[in-house]
This record gives sequence, structure tokens and C-alpha cells, in this order.
Amino acid sequence: MTTNGPSDGGTASPLVRIRSLVPGLAKAEQRVAKVVLANPAAVSRTSITDVAEAANTSETTVTRFCKAIGLRGYPELRIALAAESARTEARPNNDLGADITPDDDLGQVVGKLGYADARAVEETAGQIDIGVLDRVVTAMAAAGRVDVYGVGASAFVALDLQQKLHRIGRISFAWSDTHIMLTSAAVLGPGDVAVAISHSGATAETVEALRLAARHGATTVAITNFPRSPVATVAEHVLTTAARETTFRSGATASRIAQLTVIDCLFVGIAQRHMGTAMNALDATRSAVGAHRLDERYDGRRRHPGESHETKDR
Repeated sequence: MTTNGPSDGGTASPLVRIRSLVPGLAKAEQRVAKVVLANPAAVSRTSITDVAEAANTSETTVTRFCKAIGLRGYPELRIALAAESARTEARPNNDLGADITPDDDLGQVVGKLGYADARAVEETAGQIDIGVLDRVVTAMAAAGRVDVYGVGASAFVALDLQQKLHRIGRISFAWSDTHIMLTSAAVLGPGDVAVAISHSGATAETVEALRLAARHGATTVAITNFPRSPVATVAEHVLTTAARETTFRSGATASRIAQLTVIDCLFVGIAQRHMGTAMNALDATRSAVGAHRLDERYDGRRRHPGESHETKDR
């Protein structure tokens, strides 16, 4: 049975939850979501009739939307939005949360991008389900091997997880080519773990590889922004991120940062389960690459393997 972050006891804000569920909502409910996300503070003070009119739908659909996002009805939605708006207004530099416009100068762009990325990390950490995370860490810590699938921007995140696991002596591979992902999935089995990383959760190649891994008995994990996406339906465990899309695709960067936040949580959790081995491996890998780091004490000159720290520049 699929286990899912927010639905299993996460603490996502109502806006984070709405954004994550939008793709899985009916069209009329998506229009309600758009109205709510456009101005949540105003909706918290608006009647259900006005919201229905703004979304070009019925009051019944608004109520159905509330239940679809885990609330009992419209009054509960208003209360949740009012509380969220109060928290947002209390934050310093609240204007940084506004969308990027063509008229923003570079200073404003930097500020808004930094704010969006920081919020992606904060909101991802705030809504992650610790119970699901613990089950995934347990499975990965005991796995014979961990294969990670991701294409496009998610491929870089997959490589980061693979590199981290290798550094603590865990066998892991990251794949982004469709044929190699399917080949990998076909040779996995019970005791192995397959991790699919997809912001949208709708990348066909990633979903196909995870489905095949599940068919061969591997434990399957999805890391996605949308808990009702196709990749979530084929995963045994689902860990969600909380990155929002903004103008000029800045959300693409925020989505990777949110994914990397989940990756770091997994890595540290696994390292804790193998603390002695992990620390020895980290020391060994750090030593192995140490000779390839520039040392400022020698005016930027690379010290060659075997060269003493006490050697003076001539």
C-alpha cells in the first residue's frame, strides 16, 4: 500500500497542500484552487457564494474541493487560510513572496529567487511525513543496492543521492537513460530499493522504470511534488516536496532544492543506521580526494600526492 507524506500526518500548510493536489483535482475544482491560491487572504474573508462565482462553478463544487484537500468544508478552509495569511504577513520582507515581474530590477530578482528557494526548503521540511521517511530510511539502509531514476533536472538530484550513498559505502546507481533504467529495474529484486525522482510525477520513463522495479519485487520510493501523480500511484512509499512554480521557471530551481532537502534527510538517516561504517567511509573518501584540493597556505598551488604539508614554496 502506498504511503504518502501529507496524507499520513504531515504538517503542510493549506496552500502547500492545495498546490500539491491541483493536478489531481477535477477541472472545476482546479478553478476553485486557482482562486484560492491567487489571494488566500481575500478568500478567508469571502463567502462561499463569491468564491463559486469567481471560479465559475457552484457552491457544491467549492465544498467538494474543500473535502478533496482534506478539510470538512468551506468554514474550515476560511479558518485555515486566515491563519496562514496571518503567518505570512508576520514574516519580514513579505513582499519578496510576490511573483517576479518584467519591471523588477536585479536586486529584486535576487531577493525573490532567494526567498522562493528558502521557502521551498522550509515548506518541504515542514510537510514531510516522518513516519514515511523512517520507513524509507529503514529500507534503504538494509538494501542490497539502491537504484535511483530521474531524467532532466531530476537526473542531477538522482546523481547527488547516488554519490552520497557511495561516500558511506552503500551500493547505489543513478540512471537517466530510458533503456538503462529499464535494464536496471529488470534485475532488481526483494531486498533492493528503487527510487524515482520527478517533480511533476508524470515523467513517463521514470514511472515505467519504477513500475518494472516493483514488478520484480524491489521496494519502490517516489520523491515528487504531487502526491496524486502517476509516479505516486506505482510507489510503495511517497515522499513529497513543496516547491511552487513562479515566473521565468524559477520554480525549476526551487524544485531541485526541495528534492535535495529530502535527499539530505535520507542520507543522514541512512548514515545514522551505519554510523561506524559511514564515518570510516567518509574519512577514507575525504582522504582519497584530499590531494586534489588547493591549499590557500601555498598561494593556490596544488600540492601533489605525497608532498608534505611542511614543504615550503620556493
